[in-house]
Amino acid sequence: MARKGKKYIEARNKVDREKRYTVEEAFDLLPQITYVKFDETVDLAMRLGVDPRHADQMVRGSVVLPNGLGKNVRVLVFAKGQKEKEAQEAGADHVGAEDLIEKIQKGWTDFDSTIATPDMMGMVSKLGKILGPRGLMPNPKVGTVTFDIAKAVKEVKAGKVEFRVDKAGNLHVPIGKVGFGKEKLLENFNSLLEAIVRLKPPSSKGTYVKGIALSTTMSPGIKIDPAHARSLTK
Repeated sequence: MARKGKKYIEARNKVDREKRYTVEEAFDLLPQITYVKFDETVDLAMRLGVDPRHADQMVRGSVVLPNGLGKNVRVLVFAKGQKEKEAQEAGADHVGAEDLIEKIQKGWTDFDSTIATPDMMGMVSKLGKILGPRGLMPNPKVGTVTFDIAKAVKEVKAGKVEFRVDKAGNLHVPIGKVGFGKEKLLENFNSLLEAIVRLKPPSSKGTYVKGIALSTTMSPGIKIDPAHARSLTK
């Protein structure tokens, strides 16, 4: 543990904690502060000028990252009949109805994303207490409750990410792997930022994007200048 702690401190010392880096500087610095042998996930954290306690200031949505997430996303689909077949043909990992609901009620959650046809939501709602806290509940606002099952499955497999502010107005979203390199990570970053900026609530006053930080699974965070980041979306 001491050795790991030393490496983390060395990585942290490469980051100026008082500085707000440009987006390009942050992505240049990122590979310099990774110290583990596996290809880490790159995470984006944002603080928004919203009060999610008010329904009209809830920021929630999804975006298909142009370069995906660099991992195989295990997709579960609740569907019957023809839609079940469509889901299987589109590449869903698990497809079913009552059988899957019963399996999940017994504690099985070996999947990363869920999609459901609208007619299945009456039954799927029974799983709210299990799927909700894990961020796995299908929701029409992010396109995971739909009859266009094939499209939904393909988007999730291609790297669709969902985002939602927490009670404090913060977002945490993965945008890829360190091994993607600067160019691909920048493309994913910009796509996500544009999607979030587009969803600015009309009732949100003052500065919308208040803080941005970039980090990997194990690294310290790199603070980004929000004004510079926003300028890239115009």
